[in-house]
Amino acid sequence: MDNIRVIEVKRSVFESNDQDAERLRGELKESKTFLLNLMSSPGSGKTTTLTRTIEALKDKYRIGVMEADIDSDVDAKTIAATGVKSIQLHTGGMCHLDADMTRQGLKELGLEDVDFAILENVGNLVCPAEFDTGSTKNAMILSVPEGHDKPLKYPLMFSICDVVLINKIDVMPYFDFDLEKCKEYIHMRNPKAKVIPICAKTGEGIEEWAKWLSENIDESIK
Repeated sequence: MDNIRVIEVKRSVFESNDQDAERLRGELKESKTFLLNLMSSPGSGKTTTLTRTIEALKDKYRIGVMEADIDSDVDAKTIAATGVKSIQLHTGGMCHLDADMTRQGLKELGLEDVDFAILENVGNLVCPAEFDTGSTKNAMILSVPEGHDKPLKYPLMFSICDVVLINKIDVMPYFDFDLEKCKEYIHMRNPKAKVIPICAKTGEGIEEWAKWLSENIDESIK
């Protein structure tokens, strides 16, 4: 048993996936497709935020959405109702997507008529952060009811994200949530992270989020 090193196996899996993710990023660059990996806890408002995002950008970009979940197609049906291309990815019980699974999803989605692809990752703050999907940019949603201390409890998730959306700011008066302290904690983990407070329900902050996306999409696919 002395020659069995679990950490070595784990490292090998991560290294192999990281290499595959870099290859996928190159493939996306060649096809002029921007891939956003959107992560969060369950119930943070990912699908509602996506709906608002699509409304803001569907006249400018050809959008395709991959909804990842352990089971069901509820979210994919909701997104399909917006008029954009949408597929459901079932992970077979796995709590994350890796680069190869993402590539399979993109193949089924079809990139011939997609400029802006969105992966709504499986809802949790641990496993999705550990596996590089090959995305162009990583984003996450932190909802106010979850608390402003989440960056301290889930450091990896916040350290890999290019942008953090703080959702449900309309209920901030009813929760012990300190927005400035949350921003401070996020920047402790990731000084470069863009932080955008939003309310997906009312649309507040979506314009700033859409502007950030547009700037990054245009830079990536030009």
